[in-house]
Amino acid sequence: MAANGLPIPEFFKPDKVGEVWRVPYEERAIQARTWATQHQLVPTHQDTYKLSLFLVDVQNTFCIPNFELFVGGRSGMAAVEDNVRLCEFIYHNLNHITSITATLDTHQAMQIFHAVFLIDADGNHPAPYTLVTLEDIKSSRWKFNPDIAAALGTTPEEGQKHLEYYVKQLAERGKFDLTIWPYHAMLGGISHALVSAVEEAVFFHGIARQAQVDYQIKGYSPFTEHYSALSPEVAQDRHGKPLGRRVERLMELLTESDAVAIAGQAKSHCVAATIEDLLSDIQGRNPELAKKVYLLEDCTSPVVVPGAMDYTPQADAAFARFAEAGMHLVKTTVAITDWPGI
Repeated sequence: MAANGLPIPEFFKPDKVGEVWRVPYEERAIQARTWATQHQLVPTHQDTYKLSLFLVDVQNTFCIPNFELFVGGRSGMAAVEDNVRLCEFIYHNLNHITSITATLDTHQAMQIFHAVFLIDADGNHPAPYTLVTLEDIKSSRWKFNPDIAAALGTTPEEGQKHLEYYVKQLAERGKFDLTIWPYHAMLGGISHALVSAVEEAVFFHGIARQAQVDYQIKGYSPFTEHYSALSPEVAQDRHGKPLGRRVERLMELLTESDAVAIAGQAKSHCVAATIEDLLSDIQGRNPELAKKVYLLEDCTSPVVVPGAMDYTPQADAAFARFAEAGMHLVKTTVAITDWPGI
């Protein structure tokens, strides 16, 4: 691609981006060192212009066809197409990318958005993609599953009270209704891992530029959703105790870097929520910082479940708000040096 800089290594196969496989680390490390010499790549600590790449949940569970929450978008293969472009972007810009941070959605079975957390009057769990409202809880359409209380260190009574409090908080704050998602991003499982092709590109960058990738765990608390990489959907329980920690890493990157590029899945949920939180922090500190944010809009796609839900309009509206606030919507087909403000 003439619009971008460095060539893509021969080992990268776009047709394998939608598959899961073992990255040959030792072979890639040798190739990366050779690549660095051939293309005069220097360690990132020598960069005078610092560009940070922030990847939101580029994991098998969201990005590989037939995995639990594959983001097909309207094309049906959106996350795979996004990741082909993302890998190519990393390889083309090894010399420009100073650091890479990758968030990992991380769950166990018993979490508030998984079916086992809820039962109906007959003891049945909700189906995937069920939306749970405050009225559903008040009418006992759904209630907390008392059999998991001990495993979560609570009581059936407290679990039920938390559930009602939680959905009420979502409604009052204009959040998505509590959604029952398929079991996904299970800690220790293959769905939790970074997409193989992306992991390979990130590893190659790390060796070639002598930089350590920064992995950020999110979504581990059983009592709250955690779309955003920065904060949970509901931050405190009804007693005022924290349900999850506020993560400052992205804001730190923004202050440490000259520019931060953001990509990942899904545009309508975790990506949008992450940027929304970041924008809130920016506006509370210095609105001018928004101009340092670049959203790779061809490396992210919204949740679309044919016949059930299509969050494309919400995702597009969110990105339009971000642009109005000063963030830049960019595509990987445009050279970084041609991005506005670079």
